[in-house]
Amino acid sequence: MKTTAEPITLIAPYGGRLINLLAEPEQLPELLRRAGSLPRIQLSQRALCDLELLACGAFSPLDRFMGQRDYASVLERMRLAKGHLFPIPITLPAASASDLREGNEVALCDLTNKILAILEIEEIYEWDQRELAARALETNDSRHPLVAEMHRWGELNLSGRLTVLRLPHHADFKALRLSPTAVRARLGALGRRNIVAFQTRNPLHRAHEELTRHAIETHDAVLLLHPAVGMTQPGDVDHYSRVRTYQVLAQRYYQSDRILLALLPLAMRMAGPREALWHALVRRNYGANFLIVGRDHASPGNDSRGRPFYPLYAARDLVQQYSDELGVGVIPFEELVYLPDEDRYVAASNVPPETRTLSLSGSQARRDYLDRGEPLPAWYARPEVSRILADACQPRHKQGFCVWFTGLSCAGKSTVAELLTGLLLEHGRRVTLLDGDVVRTHLSRGLGFDKEDRDINIRRIGFVAAEVVRHGGVAICAAVSPYRGTRAEVRNMIGADRFIEVFVDTPLSVCEQRDAKGMYAAARRGEIQNFTGIDDPYEPPELPEHRLDSVNETAENNARRIFADLIQREFINPA
Repeated sequence: MKTTAEPITLIAPYGGRLINLLAEPEQLPELLRRAGSLPRIQLSQRALCDLELLACGAFSPLDRFMGQRDYASVLERMRLAKGHLFPIPITLPAASASDLREGNEVALCDLTNKILAILEIEEIYEWDQRELAARALETNDSRHPLVAEMHRWGELNLSGRLTVLRLPHHADFKALRLSPTAVRARLGALGRRNIVAFQTRNPLHRAHEELTRHAIETHDAVLLLHPAVGMTQPGDVDHYSRVRTYQVLAQRYYQSDRILLALLPLAMRMAGPREALWHALVRRNYGANFLIVGRDHASPGNDSRGRPFYPLYAARDLVQQYSDELGVGVIPFEELVYLPDEDRYVAASNVPPETRTLSLSGSQARRDYLDRGEPLPAWYARPEVSRILADACQPRHKQGFCVWFTGLSCAGKSTVAELLTGLLLEHGRRVTLLDGDVVRTHLSRGLGFDKEDRDINIRRIGFVAAEVVRHGGVAICAAVSPYRGTRAEVRNMIGADRFIEVFVDTPLSVCEQRDAKGMYAAARRGEIQNFTGIDDPYEPPELPEHRLDSVNETAENNARRIFADLIQREFINPA
């Protein structure tokens, strides 16, 4: 490993110092005793990621979940109240409760109720979901994964002094989970003043190699390969497989003194330009003074109308706007193409006319190769990477997916769902049928029919369906699921590319005629409250994958129509 006689002074952390919220070891016994008697808040996966990065200084100069002044200032002008640049709100949402009072302490726990931190509550304030989405994300479209997720956040935000007793536990890749202080020390030992950070949530391919290698050579730099391994986009390759690809590339295809691989437990917001600026700020705290910024950096793709959430290059332009203030230069992620006759990658803009080129997007690579059980082309990915991804990505016809039937009670959802289940079983797919009435009997016994309980019921069905899909099974769900926001949340849980929403569009009058149980009549008489279509609204899907007519079309034909689409999507092998 290359070193220098004199220590390298890395660029100062943003805000001048790295925050450290971890309690001193000698204080732990007393703090744990005190925490054990406090009310507890179980943190979400997102809040756990945020707590870890607050604790170690990755979010410096922020030293707490944001109070109301900081929150409002960040939404309005991308700055903390004291003026420091900070584009993304970092908050701790909580449901209202009698033991949440300003001046009280609460213990913050992980998903297994292990106490991680003590929060001295200094502020409790309300927040508005639509305002947060509109300002921080520039959209209220429920196809945005964070917009969909916000539906289950509490209506209050908490803020105050944090004392972190221990960091969230990670059983994997412990040697790569380095704090900003540890990363800075290792980068300093490598002896180069320029550090190029590369943010990624995807596997690296040959074009990424070429881009990063060119960047470190141009700037005489070390590459900080810094993948996000907290929360990324639903449907992404799992981080275990991704990190294995990063390891093999770092070990075999980069000089050991020109690369440092470290993992970042970041919960991404997929907020496009604002998120790119946030990534630059975080990497500044880890010691980087350059960031590679993609053309569509941290974007979730297309909205519900099929249009990109963020303009191309908007992320790059925003980071460049604040580059001098932040101290992080922008290295644009250029489109690279492969020249097969010369066995090299070049910028697409520099290719002479009529030159033979090859290119492949990440989505094309998955669809045309991995989903079909084919190895990736050698010009596109290293063979070691290709093998790891092939193991992680089953062929399309063995991947899990969910067909979600929604519509009024008695619309005909269950009938079509049962017929579709039979067709899938005939063709060798493993199917779990989750019918709304059956789930109410077993999984959701005791829940009522107000909006809160309806949402809980749908989230439970969605959670089970997501687990079925994750393990390669097929989930067929038939539930009224009346609210768009909750259905969007389930789509987000499962992954948009594996979620097929089917709207059984049956008129209310027909549903009432079909009602053998007399539920509609009882609702009309006022004997049943909050009945969808009578005194509680049904929000029809705006752009479902299928809209079925159950009046003029038979249930069997509707089932076969969906089945044909599944063959077209290659979820079914018709042979």
